[in-house]
Amino acid sequence: MPAAGRGAATGTEGELKVTRGDNLSGIGMTSARTRARMVARLRAEGIRDEVVLEAIRAIPRHIFVDEALAIRAYEDTPLPIGSGQTISQPWVVARMTELARAGHLLERVLEIGTGCGYQTAVLTQVAGEVYTVERIGALVAKARRNLLALKLRNVRLMHGDGTADLGETLQFDAIIVTAGTTHVPTALLKHLKPGGRMVLPLAQHGEHGDGVQRLTVIEAAPDGYRERTFDAVRFVPLLPGLA
Repeated sequence: MPAAGRGAATGTEGELKVTRGDNLSGIGMTSARTRARMVARLRAEGIRDEVVLEAIRAIPRHIFVDEALAIRAYEDTPLPIGSGQTISQPWVVARMTELARAGHLLERVLEIGTGCGYQTAVLTQVAGEVYTVERIGALVAKARRNLLALKLRNVRLMHGDGTADLGETLQFDAIIVTAGTTHVPTALLKHLKPGGRMVLPLAQHGEHGDGVQRLTVIEAAPDGYRERTFDAVRFVPLLPGLA
């Protein structure tokens, strides 16, 4: 995967990696205080991982949406980002990150579906390295601008087909798929480390499923893959190919 553009960052190991200037901090409905209220709401709504909550607090979500939508950036709702895609609501981003972490340190994470880069930026706060793949070229360009604005340097961004073989032998502690699918993308499973976890919105079928997507965790266990389902969600579909 080609590396995304990188900029200088401050902080030592264990500290948050974001460098924010006044233009990123926001005012009024985009201020740090508004972001803190969002974090308090996420905590009240069941997000328990304080590392994840601190990562959400650190990332200014308003820079990832169009300026006209900035005043809505800290509402718990998805918002359009162009190309028929949306930025996930903060609770979903926090929940997927929490499920991926499972209380453990993450050395390397793969994200399928970069979008505007918000989930990516949150992941940079909880993982040593983040590899992210986006199929839509216009969103690759948008995500790159957003990530550069935050001077994040532990991200590698690729314009590619996340449903296909990545062509590398990299192994990941966690894989997050940010698009809905009816089946587990088996091409990605080989990239999970032993004990690694894939988190994805998987459509549930059968007597009680009715096609509803649920956040699903696939864990690479010594005796095979274990699957557990969690919260009901709604994502755009995972599609093959480039756009």
